[in-house]
Amino acid sequence: PITPGELLCLGSSLAFSGLFYYMYRKKAKVVARIQEAPKLQVDDDLPALVSAAEGRCLPYVALEGIVLPAQAALTSQYHEGLQGVIQKLLLKEHRLIWNSLARSW
Repeated sequence: PITPGELLCLGSSLAFSGLFYYMYRKKAKVVARIQEAPKLQVDDDLPALVSAAEGRCLPYVALEGIVLPAQAALTSQYHEGLQGVIQKLLLKEHRLIWNSLARSW
């Protein structure tokens, strides 16, 4: 005989398994789209390609090309000779709302 507690544990286990499998499949599709992204070169044809795209937006692309730093290139502390740049830094602050039930912001 199966007790109600065992049924509850079995049901919740199946529900969580289903939820996690759904989330896995959803993320796997996104990863597949990113891996199949077309590789484009940064050149004079890129603005025309973007303006011709639907909604003036390319969903997933890999851009290849040479970038120049605005000031000085960042050098790696761990790998000698490895340099990089930060293209754009965006800081977005969210408005805090007081939650009176949890008594937190």
